[in-house]
Amino acid sequence: MTSTKTKKKSFKRYIFLLWLILFFSIMLSIAFFYGVSKGLLGEMPTFEQLENPTNFLATEIISEDGKILGKYYRENRSNARFDELAQNLKDALIATEDSRFENHSGIDLRALLRAVLKLGKDGGGSTLSQQLAKNLFRTRDFPKSAIGRIQTKIASKFQEWVIAVQLEKRYTKEEIFTMYLNTVEFSDNAFGIKAATMTYFNKLAKDLNTEESAVLVGMLKAPYKYNPRLHNEVSKGRRNTVLAQMSKYGFLSVEKKDSLQALDLKIDFQKGTHTEGLAPYFRENLRMQVKKWIEKNPKPDGTLWDIYSDGLKIFTTINYKMQKHAEDAVEEHLTKMQKLFFKTWKGRNPWKEFEEEKWKKHAKVWTKLQADTKKALISKGIAKDKVDKYMITPREMSVWSWEGYIDTTMSPIDSVMYYRMFLHTGFMATDPHTGVIKAWVGGINYTHFQYDHVNINTKRQVGSTIKPFIYTLAIKEKGYSPCFKVPNEKVTFDTGDPIWPIPKPWTAGNSSGKYGRELKLADKNGMITIKNGLKGSVNTVAAYLMHELNPTLVQGFLKKLGITSDIPPVPSIALGTPDISLTELVGAYTTFANKGYQSKPFFITRIEDSHGNLIVSFEPEQTEVLDKHTSYIMTQLLRRVVDESGGTANRVRFRYKIPLSLQIAGKTGTTQNNSDGWFIGFTPELLAGTWVGCSDRFVHFRRTANGQGASTALPIWAGFIKKVYADTTLNYNIKSKFPKPPGDLPVTFDCSDATLGIDPEQQDEENLDWDS
Repeated sequence: MTSTKTKKKSFKRYIFLLWLILFFSIMLSIAFFYGVSKGLLGEMPTFEQLENPTNFLATEIISEDGKILGKYYRENRSNARFDELAQNLKDALIATEDSRFENHSGIDLRALLRAVLKLGKDGGGSTLSQQLAKNLFRTRDFPKSAIGRIQTKIASKFQEWVIAVQLEKRYTKEEIFTMYLNTVEFSDNAFGIKAATMTYFNKLAKDLNTEESAVLVGMLKAPYKYNPRLHNEVSKGRRNTVLAQMSKYGFLSVEKKDSLQALDLKIDFQKGTHTEGLAPYFRENLRMQVKKWIEKNPKPDGTLWDIYSDGLKIFTTINYKMQKHAEDAVEEHLTKMQKLFFKTWKGRNPWKEFEEEKWKKHAKVWTKLQADTKKALISKGIAKDKVDKYMITPREMSVWSWEGYIDTTMSPIDSVMYYRMFLHTGFMATDPHTGVIKAWVGGINYTHFQYDHVNINTKRQVGSTIKPFIYTLAIKEKGYSPCFKVPNEKVTFDTGDPIWPIPKPWTAGNSSGKYGRELKLADKNGMITIKNGLKGSVNTVAAYLMHELNPTLVQGFLKKLGITSDIPPVPSIALGTPDISLTELVGAYTTFANKGYQSKPFFITRIEDSHGNLIVSFEPEQTEVLDKHTSYIMTQLLRRVVDESGGTANRVRFRYKIPLSLQIAGKTGTTQNNSDGWFIGFTPELLAGTWVGCSDRFVHFRRTANGQGASTALPIWAGFIKKVYADTTLNYNIKSKFPKPPGDLPVTFDCSDATLGIDPEQQDEENLDWDS
C-alpha cells in the first residue's frame, strides 16, 4: 500500500515537473522570440519599415495607350498589383512554394516538421511569408566564414519567423502574396514578376499562360540555373516539375499537365537596357526633363525624388503603335538611302575634298578628324609614340550597319569615317490641335549615335520649310492674294536700304538659273503667282515677298510661332538660312493645321508616385497667332505643294500612292549643297516633320535629285502616314477634311494664269545660292 502511494506521488511529481518544464519552455520561447523581435540576434525592422517596406523601384515610362516604353532604374523592378497577376501564376506559386499558404499565420508547423524529418520532397519549411521577410529585410546576408555562416543562418531563420508573423498581422494574404512576387529576383537584371514577364515573354503578368507561369515560378529556386534564355532544357525540366505540382494540388488535370509538359519552352526575350527598345532618344530626353523638374519640385519633406528608385510612373503622350510605325518608316527608307550614299562616296574622302574646295577659310577638318581620333585612342591606353601607326593599321572589328553587325577588317581612322558617313534623321509626329507628341525618333541607332536630332537644342538650317511663314506674313500684312503675281527675277537687297541694314549687297536667285518665262511655273510675261511660287518653292518669289516686309516684323512673327532660336534680321531668312530645331518647326506648323492657334509640343501628361498618387499634371499650351481665314488660306496653298504637278512634294501622291481622299498639306526644304533635307506635312488630324542629313554638313549627296528633302526626308513621312492610316486600331479617318471657316474667303485660288506641269525629278528645288 505504501509502495503504491509512493509511486503515485512520484508520478505526480513527474507530471508536475513535465508541466513545469513545458511552462518554462514556453515562457523561455516567448522571451526568446520577444528578444529576437527586439534585436537579440541582430537588427530587426522597425514598425515603420514593416508598415512601409521598400525596395528600389524602377520609374516606369508609360505610353498614351498604356504600354511601358521603358524604365529608369538601379534595379529593373516594378510593382504589380494582385489583380494584375494571372490566376495560373497564382496557382503555380502556391502549388510549388507554399501549398498551405491560406491556412497558416506565417509559420507552417506541418511543413516545418516535414522538412526536418525529410518526410517529403515538396520543398523546405519556409512559407511565402518567411521568404518575403528574407527578401524585404536581407536576413540572409551571411559572413564569409563557415562558422559565421551557420550561426547567421540559424539566427536569420528565427528572425524570419518573427518577421513573418508580424507581416501576417499587418497585411492580408493577397498583399503578402503580391509583395513576395514583387520582391523576388530573377535573372538578366529583372527584379520582380512584372519585370520578369516583360523580359522573358514581352507581355503583362495578367496575360501569362500556364506554361509561362510555370517557367517563372520555376526560376525562383535558382534564377541563373533555370534561366530559360541560357539553359533552355534545364529550365524546361524545372517548368515540368512546377506543372506536376500544380496537378498534384488540383490546379491542373493530369491530361492538361501531360500536354503542357510536352511543349517546347519558348520565350520572347527583351533585354532590359536603357539604350535598346522603343523610343530610346525620347526616353533619354524625357529623363533629362524630369530631372530638371525634380530639382525644382521636391517632396513634401524637402527631399528630392529619385528617378531611379522611387518607382515613379511618368505618363507620356507617345503612342506605342505610332512610335513603332515611325521607327519602321525610318529604317525602311534610310536602309536604302544609306546604300546609295555609300555608293556616292565610294573611294572618296569627303573631308579631304572639303578642304580642296572653295571653303579653305574653314578649319582643316581632315587634320582635326585625325587629331580627335588620336586623342580618343590615347585615352583608351594607346601609347603616344605608337598611336600614329595604330590609327592607320587595319585590324579585325565589328561595325554596325542597317542590316546588322558586319565583321570586317578596318583601321581605326577608317572606322571613324565609316560611322560619320551615316545619314541621320529626326522625326516627330504631333496632334496639331493639342501639341501632344505621338512619336519621336531622334536618330538611327542609340547605341552608336546618341545625338538626338529632335531635341530642341539640336538645330540645323531649315531651307524652304521657312517660306510658308514669309508667305503668311505677306498675305496677312500686305493683303496679297494667292493670285498676286511676282516677277521671276533676281532680287537684290542693297546696303543703302534703311529697312535692311546689311553689311554688303545680297542677291537671291533660283538654283536652276532660270528666270522670266524660262521657268515653266511662270506665265508668258515671266510672272509667277504666289500660289505657284510656294508650290514650286521658287526662291525669287520668296525673296520678293521678304523685300516687301520688315525684318523686325518677321522676327516677331517667328517668335509668336514658338520659334525661340536666334534669327538675325537678314534677307536670307526667306530662303531658310536660320538654324532651327525640328521641335520648333513642327510646333510652328501647328498654326496652319489648328485654325491659327500655335500648339506648343509637349510629351508628359502626369507623374504619379509608386502608389498611384498624382504628383503633378500638365496641360497643353496654345497661343492664337493667325485668324482662321489666313490659316485656312495657307493650308490650301500648302495642299497644292502636295497635290499638283510641279509641287515639290507631289511625289507623296504619284510615287507613294497616298490617295487624294486623304487631304495633305506640306512643304519640303533643302539647304546649301543638299546638307539638310526636310519635310513638314500635315493632315486634318496629324502633323509630322522629318529632317535627314549627316553630322558634318559638308558630307552630303552630290546630286540634288538624291539629296533634296523630297528624296531624303519626305519618304519617311509618307511611310509613316501610310502605316498610321492603314492601322485601323488607331482610328484615324482617311476621309477627314480641313474645315473651312465660316463666311466667305477674302481671296480666290482660281487664278487666270495656266499652270504648266514640270518634271518632278527636275523641279526647281529650294537650294540656297550663296554666291548670288
